[in-house]
Amino acid sequence: MRCLRTPDERFDGLPGFPQPPRYAEVPDPDGGTLRMAWVEEGPPDGPPVLLLHGEPSWSYLYRTMLPVLAAAGFRAVAPDLVGFGRSDKPAELADHTYARHVEWVRAVAFDVLGLDGITLVGQDWGGLIGLRLVAEHPDRFARVVAANTGLPTGDTDMPEVWWRFRRAVEKAGAAGALDVGRLVQSGCRTRLDDAVRAAYDAPFPSADFAAAVRAMPTLVPTRPNDPATTANRAAWAVLEKRDIPFLCAFSDGDPITAAMAPLLAATMPGAAGREHPTIRDAGHFLQEDAGPALADVVVEFAS
Repeated sequence: MRCLRTPDERFDGLPGFPQPPRYAEVPDPDGGTLRMAWVEEGPPDGPPVLLLHGEPSWSYLYRTMLPVLAAAGFRAVAPDLVGFGRSDKPAELADHTYARHVEWVRAVAFDVLGLDGITLVGQDWGGLIGLRLVAEHPDRFARVVAANTGLPTGDTDMPEVWWRFRRAVEKAGAAGALDVGRLVQSGCRTRLDDAVRAAYDAPFPSADFAAAVRAMPTLVPTRPNDPATTANRAAWAVLEKRDIPFLCAFSDGDPITAAMAPLLAATMPGAAGREHPTIRDAGHFLQEDAGPALADVVVEFAS
C-alpha cells in the first residue's frame, strides 16, 4: 500500500488548536502499518468521549468542543481517520473501504488507547463508522450521541443534495482541483475566515493526498447490494435490541441527514423517552457552527 504523509509544517500555527498531536501505528491490509493521529484533552483517567469526524474534515473540527469536555472532567479523544488530518493517507481510491475504516478506528480506540466505557460522538462518517463499532463491540460503549449522521443500508435513496455533493467531489477530484476548505464551508452556516479554511486544507498539499476525500462518498451504501450493506444491516439488528443510552443531537440546518434523526430516535431503544435537542443555527458541520453548544449537550447527557 502506497501511503503519503502530510509534512508537519502544514499544521503549524493552526488557529484555536493547541493540542499536540499523538501518533500510533495500526495494521494495514498488506501486512504493514499506517500511522494514525489523534488529539486529546482532559484527565487521562476521565470517562472517555470518542469524537469521530467525517468527510472531508479532521479532528480540527472538534477544537471548540475539546476544552468544554475536558473542563467537565472527561477525557476527550479526537482521532483523525486514515486519509485525513495528520493520519497517513493511502494514495489509491481502492485502498479505502468501509470495512477498513471501521477496523482502523477500532484499532486505535481499543488496541492503542484501550478506551472503555466510551461515550461516542459521531458526525457524518464518524457515525457511520462509530455505530458499526457500537454494534460490533457493545461492551466498550456506555452511550451514543448521534449528530448529523446515520447508518445507511442502501434500502432508501440518499437525498439529492448528497448526490450533488458526491458528483462535485468526483468531478473536482478527477480534475485534480479539490478545495476541501470550500467543501467544509458549504456545510456551515457561519462564514469561515481564511485561516480556518486553510486549516481544513492543510492535510492535503495536493490532490495526490486526497484519495480518501474522493473515495468516501463512493463508500456510502446507496443500493441494497452495496458491499457494506450486509454489515450495516447486521449492525441495525444489534442496535435495535440494545438499550444503550442514545441521544440524537442534530442541527436545524442539515438537509443531508435530517431524515435520520427521527428514524434513530424512534428505532433505538435507548432513545425512547428522551428529549432530543436540536442544535440551532448550525449546518452539516455543527461542530464548526455550534461546537460549545454541542459539547454542553454531551456533558449533560454523559454526566
